[in-house]
Amino acid sequence: MNLDPELSALLAGMPAMPPLTTETLGLIRPYAVAPAPEGNREELIVGGSIPLTVLRPEGVRPAQAPCVYWIHGGGMTMGNRYSQIDIPLEWRDRFGAVVVSVDYRLAPEARGTTAVDDCYTALLWIAEHATELGIDPARIIVAGASAGGGLAAGVTLMARDRGTVPIAAQVLIGAMLDHRNSTTSSRQFTGQGVWTREMNAFAWRCLLSDLDGEVSPYVSPALAPDLSALPPTYIDAGSEEVFRDEDVDYATRIWAAGGRADLHLWAGGFHGFDALFPAAALSVAARATRTGWLARLLETEAA
Repeated sequence: MNLDPELSALLAGMPAMPPLTTETLGLIRPYAVAPAPEGNREELIVGGSIPLTVLRPEGVRPAQAPCVYWIHGGGMTMGNRYSQIDIPLEWRDRFGAVVVSVDYRLAPEARGTTAVDDCYTALLWIAEHATELGIDPARIIVAGASAGGGLAAGVTLMARDRGTVPIAAQVLIGAMLDHRNSTTSSRQFTGQGVWTREMNAFAWRCLLSDLDGEVSPYVSPALAPDLSALPPTYIDAGSEEVFRDEDVDYATRIWAAGGRADLHLWAGGFHGFDALFPAAALSVAARATRTGWLARLLETEAA
């Protein structure tokens, strides 16, 4: 891989991850579970069984604040609602946003549309309880990384198609959008790495194997035939990752449908680089650019 030199050195210092298989998944999962962040936190159960964490700015309880609805990564098979939570917490601190993060059910125990249905159910709950949460229901931003980026895209498509929650923006970070695993970049990155072609294929098998019928575009958003009427979209990825080409294609199709999308490819970045090594220079640049886009969006809406 043509990695950024600083990221390459940092990655070389990490222990090698074992192959992701049915046998190793149970051993890897505990390491993917992140601890709960400190601060103004509330834990809820919605929809009968879906855990949510609400993270508010410190001090005065907000009213009419923007909301960041965070959907964690982990290949649909691991992680929890605290995974990569430092990313949206930057936006809480910068914009006074209320962050709501969801624990969706994981594959292979939960297959098909279960995860995206969980995320959509939680989105509806957030919109219905906007006053209680102190948020502006017209400023709900759906965001996620990796598998969470794919689920964020699926939830946004659901909300558009069903005419329910008016999503203000979607932020898709290294998003897992296409179960076909057939792009050039999906073939480039095999063997060792943070997220390889083989890992990606395993994760999609966990989610979709043994299911009858066609794959839903809410699960694999690259299948959606129409990407018109979507909210402003921010997409970023590393040049050295499996998801690069499917993310580029998603942005291209939004533009072709007359929509608004900002696309950033970070040369030398591998999958999840800014989550793993947030202090690296490329990560700092990626995070600042993403946050700057949100700042402009929120300032425009407030004007």
